[in-house]
Amino acid sequence: MARRCLAVILAAGDSTRMKSSMSKVLHPVAGRPMIAHVMASIAASGITDVALVVGRDAERVTKAGSLDGMAVESVLQVERLGTGHAVLMAREAIARGYDEILVAYGDVPLITPAPLMAAREALADGADVAVIGFHTKNPSGYGRLLVEDGELVAIREEKDATEAERAVTWCNSGLMAINGRKALDLLSRIGNTNAKGEYYLTDLIEIARAQGGRAVAVDAPESELTGCNNRAELAVIEGLWQERRRHELMLSGVTMIAPETVFLSHDTQIGQDALIEPNVVFGPGVTVEGGAVIHAFSHLEGAHVSTGATVGPYARLRPGANLAEGSKVGNFCEVKKAEIGKGAKVNHLTYIGDAFIGADTNIGAGTITCNYDGVNKHETHIGAGAFIGSNSSLVAPVSIGDGALIASGSVITKDVPSDALAFGRARQEMKTGRAKQIREKNLGIKAAKKAGS
Repeated sequence: MARRCLAVILAAGDSTRMKSSMSKVLHPVAGRPMIAHVMASIAASGITDVALVVGRDAERVTKAGSLDGMAVESVLQVERLGTGHAVLMAREAIARGYDEILVAYGDVPLITPAPLMAAREALADGADVAVIGFHTKNPSGYGRLLVEDGELVAIREEKDATEAERAVTWCNSGLMAINGRKALDLLSRIGNTNAKGEYYLTDLIEIARAQGGRAVAVDAPESELTGCNNRAELAVIEGLWQERRRHELMLSGVTMIAPETVFLSHDTQIGQDALIEPNVVFGPGVTVEGGAVIHAFSHLEGAHVSTGATVGPYARLRPGANLAEGSKVGNFCEVKKAEIGKGAKVNHLTYIGDAFIGADTNIGAGTITCNYDGVNKHETHIGAGAFIGSNSSLVAPVSIGDGALIASGSVITKDVPSDALAFGRARQEMKTGRAKQIREKNLGIKAAKKAGS
């Protein structure tokens, strides 16, 4: 029978060091709020019931931490009297009767399901408290996990530790699992006799042991337990997340020439045998299918790039850009809310917005779809096999048929039938000798100005 677990997520911590107008846990990592990363790992570990302890920006934090398939109950912590006090804000939820209570933090976005599941397994094996710890080469500032004969006997804060205890490199992350049947009793025994008058969750270890229970520690990678208190630490976390996700993608068959220069979003999907060149940024909502090539210095957001398609260099795909198989969007092009058909080419210096481009159509350099009239957006529809000459302006709404040819430099304001040739430009005229006259006139003006100065 499955063991029922309640996750108590502490998301009301002090945000002052972030120097921000919003709650710390709302700050994004890979385009997603920190709290949402934590909740995703909670869900992936098999937990569906969550008590979210919130403070500042309570409604926004609750919304950001709500995922489909999870029952999330938020409780407000007005006073901040330590971690033990914060967990007891979820007293009503804990009292409903769970086999396990898992305590995690909203500002530890790199946590994966594995340590959470390990802590729960320790409870299933008979422990009353299971603390998640990490080994580090630099334990300064962290509470040390003191283990004897396989049991955790205490968590010693550095200021209270002996010289021998300070030499311990296994440190407390703050995350732990508690026997659900004993949780409220154990939590209620936490005192506030310390100098700050706060209730420390770490006291549970010695309390549980005094009640005849057993406490243990489980290990997790240090990087997964990296917390965030300021913008510098946020940047470190972003870098760790990016490094991990790049590594996963490369192991899945994606080629990155200079992976450290590629920046991904939390939901970026890239298929096997895709090639990502240096200095590419993926915003939210991007799928790149296998075999596609994203050339250097391109920015993609809300876009779909199909098999064999190529993007860039120096291209921008905005939301709604959909590139079909074998299509191409080249250098200094922008595509927004547009379908680029199979084998179609938008090679350079072009804007395509609110448009449909048919298969094998060629869009010449400098072409723009004039989709906005200052109030409303309008669509441009171009059929298959058409040729749009360079420096053309297509004033939407307008439709250009299959196989049509638009002469270079045209402004097209009316629909063009299939296989038709359309001109939308002034007739060329030549004035013999006029250039020389204009040049001599201008040189005279320049000389007069110089003489007057």
